[in-house]
Amino acid sequence: MKLWTGRSLTARTTVLFALIASVVIGMLGAYFYHSAELSLQRRADLELTGRVEHFSRIVRDLYSVGELKSRPLLFETMLGAEQDVLLFRRPGETPFIDVNPGNLAVPLLQPMTGERLPTLTDIRQTRLPNGVPVHWAIATAKAREDGSEVEVIAAHPMTQEMRMLAEYRNRIVLATLTGMLAATLLAYYVLRHALRPVREIATRAAQISPTSLSVRLDSESAPLELRQLTHAFNAMLDRLADGYQRLSQFSADLAHEIRTPVGALIGQTQVTLAKTRDADEYQQLLESNLEELSRLSHIAENILFLAHADHATLTIGREPVDLHSELVRIADYFEGLADERGMRFEVAAAGVASVDPLLCRRAINNLVVNAVRYGASDTVVRLSGVQDEAGATVVVENDGAPIPVDQLDRLFDRFYRADTARSAFTESSGLGLAIVKAIMHLHGGTARVACPVPGVVRFELRFPLGRAAV
Repeated sequence: MKLWTGRSLTARTTVLFALIASVVIGMLGAYFYHSAELSLQRRADLELTGRVEHFSRIVRDLYSVGELKSRPLLFETMLGAEQDVLLFRRPGETPFIDVNPGNLAVPLLQPMTGERLPTLTDIRQTRLPNGVPVHWAIATAKAREDGSEVEVIAAHPMTQEMRMLAEYRNRIVLATLTGMLAATLLAYYVLRHALRPVREIATRAAQISPTSLSVRLDSESAPLELRQLTHAFNAMLDRLADGYQRLSQFSADLAHEIRTPVGALIGQTQVTLAKTRDADEYQQLLESNLEELSRLSHIAENILFLAHADHATLTIGREPVDLHSELVRIADYFEGLADERGMRFEVAAAGVASVDPLLCRRAINNLVVNAVRYGASDTVVRLSGVQDEAGATVVVENDGAPIPVDQLDRLFDRFYRADTARSAFTESSGLGLAIVKAIMHLHGGTARVACPVPGVVRFELRFPLGRAAV
């Protein structure tokens, strides 16, 4: 099986086409061979029944038995072939006319009742030692001189017919082999020509590399059957190019994000080690370094979580969570952070969501931190939740500077910040919204952001019913 699947599509299709052609030609040849065989047998049977009918009339109307006995050569010349058999006999007696060049054994034949002539269904068949069939027919006639019964028996060995069929069979085999060879050559030529666009697509695809992701397949010149494939391939390349660009940007952002705390650690340590310090200064340095190390640890933890979510290595269990209680708890937790900017929370929620409690809380926390960080001072952050027959929806809405439409789609990208000039509070690494998107993916849900009216930013989390993604 592996040897077969390892062949080229042209070779496999050519072989299959040749097999189909040989089967079709062979079946047609077998049909015509069988039709010719039946025709020859029917013709021989018609001649045989006509012969016994003719000789029965001779016995009945032309010659007496004595005259028949005196003219044996007459009947030999009236036969159609050298091996044909003709017997005249009275029932139970030795034949008085015995034309049997091959000394064929006469089988037990059932005489016709009265003067009924034989039909095709009355033909009896035997076989010679070499397998050649012999057809027998018998008729009964009233002798002209005394009205006694005379049996007329005729037989025809199908020797010539079998030779004709053998030649015909050989021609059929030759025609089948010739047709298979011709079909193979034609199929190979046609397939080579028809699959040329595939080879061109393969050549074009071979030119694509990480440094040339802008190369695309020519969909317009591709055949209709391959056009859908080229469109899908080009769409895949678009996704790969976008993913590669995002990965490159992610690597650069990650390096930049880590470089800042690492640079601070190195700089502070170098300055402190430049001269001898007292214990308080060393303690202040360690406390400052601990903050930077905590930030690095938090970044590493978030990146590890995102990596696990991307590769579906996390499993989550769903539990019913009361939306109103959960949102009130989150609002109380971030009340102090919001007071620093003169902000407050409004909660309006009802219903139950089937979620992983910790992950759901983490996603909403990140949205709340984002709202507090980028929302306008002295405004209200609105938290709402609702349940319906398809699941539950949580909304976090805040007032703030309008976000351009082209930036809305990128807010969930890793390390992306719509306002790079501002950084404060928690989750400032630019991974908070990316984690929200990953958590919703694990739940099989969606995370959306929109600006329903200028100056209002609305984040919506949709938790569906059903089993969690794995």
